[in-house]
Amino acid sequence: MSYQAKLKVPFGVLGIRCTDDALTGIDFLTACEKPQRAATAFAETVCEQLLRYIENPDTPFTVPLKLNGTAHQQKVWQAMCSIPRGETRSYGELAAELKSAAQAVGQACGANPIPIIVPCHRVVGKAGLGGFMRHASGDALDIKRWLLAHEQR
Repeated sequence: MSYQAKLKVPFGVLGIRCTDDALTGIDFLTACEKPQRAATAFAETVCEQLLRYIENPDTPFTVPLKLNGTAHQQKVWQAMCSIPRGETRSYGELAAELKSAAQAVGQACGANPIPIIVPCHRVVGKAGLGGFMRHASGDALDIKRWLLAHEQR
C-alpha cells in the first residue's frame, strides 16, 4: 500500500492516502511502523488536522474527503458524521434512522475508508462496543476505546 504520510499517534501509526486535493483513506498501522513525512502539501494538512484532533477532540476536520462506496454505505457514513463528539449511537438506532438493518449498518461501518474523520468509532453495539475495523476483539477495539475515551473529555 502506498501512503502519502504515516503519522505517529498515541495508539499506533496512521497511514494517510490522498490525492492532491482529497483524503481517500486512513489505515491503522502497527505501532512499530516507521512514520513517514507528508509527501504533499495536502497530506501535510491532513496530518496537521489529525494531530490537532489528538490534542483537542473538538477540533473540526475541514479537509475534503473522497469516499468511494455504495449508496447505502454513503448514507451510513453521512449519518455517522452527524453523531456529535462524545456521543454514540447503536447499530440498531442508526439502522432505524436509515430504514436499514443493523447488520448492514455494521458492514458499512467496517467498510469506512476514512475512520476517525468519518467517526465509525461512535457506532456501538446495544450491549457493548460492537466491532471496529471488521474486528470484534484485540487491538482494533483498543483503538475504538481510546477514541471514545478521548472524545469524552
